Amino acid sequence: MSPAALFLMRMRGILRKETLQILRDPSSIALAIVMPLVLLFIFGYGVTLDAEHIPLAVVSADTGPMAGDMVARFDLSPHFATTRLHSMAEAVQQLNEQRIDGIIRLQNDFSRRLHNGEQVPVQLIVNGIDANRARLIQGYVRSVMGEWAMQRRARGEEAATPPVSVAQRVWFNEESDSRNFMVPGLITLIMTLIGILLTALVIAREWERGTMEALLVTPLRRVDLLLGKVIPYYLLGMIGMGLSVGVAVTVFNVPFRGSIGALLLLSSLFMLASLGFGLLLSAAIRIQFVVAQVSILAGYLPAFFLSGLLFDLESTPRFIRVISHAVPARYFVAISHTLFMAGDIWPILLPNGLVLAGMAVFFIGLAFRNITKRLER
Repeated sequence: MSPAALFLMRMRGILRKETLQILRDPSSIALAIVMPLVLLFIFGYGVTLDAEHIPLAVVSADTGPMAGDMVARFDLSPHFATTRLHSMAEAVQQLNEQRIDGIIRLQNDFSRRLHNGEQVPVQLIVNGIDANRARLIQGYVRSVMGEWAMQRRARGEEAATPPVSVAQRVWFNEESDSRNFMVPGLITLIMTLIGILLTALVIAREWERGTMEALLVTPLRRVDLLLGKVIPYYLLGMIGMGLSVGVAVTVFNVPFRGSIGALLLLSSLFMLASLGFGLLLSAAIRIQFVVAQVSILAGYLPAFFLSGLLFDLESTPRFIRVISHAVPARYFVAISHTLFMAGDIWPILLPNGLVLAGMAVFFIGLAFRNITKRLER
């Protein structure tokens, strides 16, 4: 029998064995298919950078129609849940008690000064305990006031005219919906967790169940064992990836402007890098509980904090940015955002894809070496 025929025979045997093991162990299917969907729904609906119905107090000492028009703009904004109060003392008390997050104050000469063409100050007081939320409120307030002034000028009515008028246009995320940014990145985090855990428990499970000794006496070669462990879980992980992308597009209405071919190619590289890392851990540690904990600490948490999804890496210290380059999720976050929001922008996709390919080769090579040492003992 030719070497190629022997190789195919060995691969057919090991793949059949792994397939039966997956089918008899529902946890693998749940990990690859059910958990991505559950996590995507939890993160997709629970994690957002937008804010709606922010409790805001409006204190207006001016009862004129111009002041009432501005207050009505805040009432109609989906970002605010306004409460009209009659005194600043009452508003400050509610702010201290954290019943509201901000105060808008209009002076009693608001309408008169606006009618005379003067600059009209509007006071904004924001709870700054959460600095990010405070900046978000400030941006929403400026947006509401800008829309109010623009509509009044369009009707030929008095409005404060700024020295410079900015005509802005948002590219790639026209709705300015943070979900369009979060969901593709969440797919990266979910698939990082799944890709690592799928293979992290494989060899450790063999040692705990005592089946590794049976494999040692078979004619399987090291490369056969490695491929037999990678291929089934790669296919399982890609099914989970496909389901996650489908949910992102159909349920969360995230636009996908790239090509399916580019997504398959680049997600395959990322999946292989994650599977290789998990296989490396599995080959080095024989206890399932320990390898599961190590995979979370060494794989998922760095991807969560150092991928650039939740935190802007450019604003972090230099040594943090250097460390983040060793995290595969950093590169696939950039790839997924580009494919979903911008399209096939290869000057971004290609460098990140090459890094993921290098990481996949590196991790799988180390796993192969470690498996070799185990088999030779």
